[in-house]
Order: sequence, then C-alpha cells, then structure tokens
Amino acid sequence: MFHPADLNNKFPHSGKKLSIALGALLVSGYAHSQSVSMDFSNEYNASSIHAQGDAYFIDKLAELTDGDIDITLHTGGSLGFNSGDHFYGVADGAVEIADTLSGTMSGIDSLFLLSSLPFIVDDVADARRLYDIAKPYYEEVFADNNQVLLYASPWPPSGIWSEDEVASQDDLESLKIRTFDRNGTETFRNVGASPVSLSWADVVPQLATGGIEAVLTSAEAGANASFWEHQNYFAGVQYAIPLNMVHMNRDAFESLTDAQQDAVMEAASLTDQHNWEAVETRTEENYQTLGEHDVEISDPVSDELLTPLKEAASGVVESWLENTGDDGESILSEFRGAE
Repeated sequence: MFHPADLNNKFPHSGKKLSIALGALLVSGYAHSQSVSMDFSNEYNASSIHAQGDAYFIDKLAELTDGDIDITLHTGGSLGFNSGDHFYGVADGAVEIADTLSGTMSGIDSLFLLSSLPFIVDDVADARRLYDIAKPYYEEVFADNNQVLLYASPWPPSGIWSEDEVASQDDLESLKIRTFDRNGTETFRNVGASPVSLSWADVVPQLATGGIEAVLTSAEAGANASFWEHQNYFAGVQYAIPLNMVHMNRDAFESLTDAQQDAVMEAASLTDQHNWEAVETRTEENYQTLGEHDVEISDPVSDELLTPLKEAASGVVESWLENTGDDGESILSEFRGAE
C-alpha cells in the first residue's frame, strides 16, 4: 500500500516540500467537502428593497466564509413560491431560505400580524423598537417549526394607490382595494370599502383587468411594479410599516459547521442593521420616482381620510390582542410603556 512517507524515502531532499503540498491538498479537499449550495426564495423583483437586502446578506456571507456557502437568490417568485407558500416550504426543506411578508404567516400564529397593525407605529424608529421587543416571540414560533429567524426586512410605510383620488371616507365607499393581510382586510371593510386580499403576484394582473381599483401598499412596492401604468394617485396615510422576515430551514442550518453557522448569524446581524438603515431614506427616493411619472402624492393626508381609517383600525387592534393573549399584551404594553 502506498504511503506518503514512501515519497520521502525515494526523494529525501524533496520530502518537506512534498509533505507541505500533500497537506495543502488535504486541507483544500476538506474545505471543498464543506462547501454548501442553497436556494433563497423572494416573490418581489430584484430591484425591491427586500431583494437588495437579501443580496447584501448573500454577499456578506460569501465574504465571511470565503465563498464556502453559495446561495442563489430567486426573485420574482421564480421558484414557484409566493410568500404564502414560504413558511411550510422552508419548514419542510423544499427551499432552504425565504423572504416572507409577515402577515401571510398569520395562519401559523396571529403574532405575525403585529407589524401590520394599523397606526401603531409613527415612524421607522418605532417600527424597529417594536420588532426588537417582539423578536424573541418570533424566534420561538420559527424554532417550533424547524426554522431559524435570520433577520427582518422592513417596508416603507403603507399608503393607498388608486386610479381616482382618495381624500375622504366617501372615496373609500365600496372601493375595490387590494390588502395584504387580515388586518388590512378588516380595517378597510370597517371603513366601508370592498377589500380583496391578494398575494403580490396577483396584484398587477388584477389592476390590468379592473379586478381591483386601488392597492394598499408602499410607494416602494408600487414604484417597483410601475403602478403608474394603472394608478394616478398615492395617499401616504402611514398605515403601517410591515415586515418581511427571512427564515432558514433548521436542518440546513445545523448541517453547517459551527464556524459556518456563526458566519450565517453574523451576516444576518449585519443585514438586519443594513435593512433598517436603508428603509429610512426609501420613501423620499420613491416619491421622487413617482413624481417623475406624474403620480399625484398626498402626504400628509387630510383628517377626512385619516380619522375614519384610525377609527376603523381600533377594533382590529383589539381583535389582535384577543387572539394573541398574554404575548400580544406583553409586547404592546412594553412598546407603549417605552414611548
């Protein structure tokens, strides 16, 4: 049987060099055996704030692991998953990582409706503080379902995109408006509109065919989907600053070496910080884009619109508290107590 020492015996003056070379090959082979490839699903397009944050995470992780963890980001729902599919898709390992609109996971736990509770936060700083308070609760739900929470991906504030101006409660009457989760559906039903809950992939087709007349979403989302082709107005009602959450299959995470796991969490922490900083300036940038496409912006909006919306929202918050029990009460009490 061949042994590396035989080379040293045959070529005594080259033994040291050969040993070093063989050692390098063995180390290289080990590193290669530890390389990992993963898929990352995101239903929004590549220019969205969420996809850009996910790309930042991938780049940071590649730097921290010298490229040993190779993640492919699939935007625009190209893997066939939308946000509503992601929770179980990641839990079952159909996809290793996903970026998911929080409210689409409300069927798992009503806690995921927290960030889209209407008129709870006033600004991005409030939204971040609320997330920090609730993060341990989110982590527990993911852990109970074979997943790891990596980081949050906040949206700019939600407003109302519409074909005709929405300036008062009368303008909302029977308005066919797309909402993105149960909170929005209940709020707009309470104010007299005709809300329709749709996943993002269905929004533009419904606008194009007249299935909906308006959309509850951010200036960011509308700008990325060229809403000006169908909508003429944006009312910045500051409805909520909802979160997407990026979560990873726990089996995939635990298959990594300890060093790789540490790198994943470090990259996630860096991305979390990056995302919260990025959203601070996004609305101003979006408004500039909307202006370039002749979208009329109302921000701030009139009390004739804002007051009835807030009144309609109060029952939604109370319902959420009933559904989440002590956990919801603890989170909101700590948030409001720190104001």
